[in-house]
Amino acid sequence: MSADRAQSWAYAEDFVAEDEVLLRARGRAAQLGCHSMLPGSCATLTVLAAALGARSAVEVGTGTGVASLALLRGMLPDGVLTTIDVEVEHQRAAKAAFAEAGIRATRARAISGRALDVLPRLTDGAYDLVLVSAAETSCALYVEQARRLLREGGMLVVDNALWGGSVADPARRDEVTTAIRDVGRAVRDDEHMLSTLLPVGDGLLVSVKRSTRA
Repeated sequence: MSADRAQSWAYAEDFVAEDEVLLRARGRAAQLGCHSMLPGSCATLTVLAAALGARSAVEVGTGTGVASLALLRGMLPDGVLTTIDVEVEHQRAAKAAFAEAGIRATRARAISGRALDVLPRLTDGAYDLVLVSAAETSCALYVEQARRLLREGGMLVVDNALWGGSVADPARRDEVTTAIRDVGRAVRDDEHMLSTLLPVGDGLLVSVKRSTRA
């Protein structure tokens, strides 16, 4: 990345200032050693959820609630987020962040368990937005489930889609980089999805499920 591009990226990342609730959630993530979505991606996610008028959303990987807060703040006031994480301690931290933000408990449905066990139990075509973190090799399986869950016109968002710049480097062929690169290509080439890759945060792959009606 050139110096000018790096400066522009940093400016965009800080363009929307984060409040104390989000900053404390980030602090908890650092303490617990879990990933949290970068500020530019959070701001983008809030805008996407608002533009979509999202009322129902699913998040794979709650963490300490950083991306959850970004989603909930963009969703409709009666919108409900179903968020899944295998780590109970992480979800406990997320619930603390929701309470600090004044979010009603009924708006955040936290499910503890493996995403691949939970996602198949959710209703087909019932969700406006599904958020997946591409932080592991299971990402392709999560994305496959996500496409099933989305309604027509619903949105799939995959965080970490550039994986620290590794995805764009053809010389990088480690397992996680290869898995994320393959997911991006599969979503891009899916005729039932309309996709783009946004260079915010660590990369957001955004894809809308096309209507099947003529």
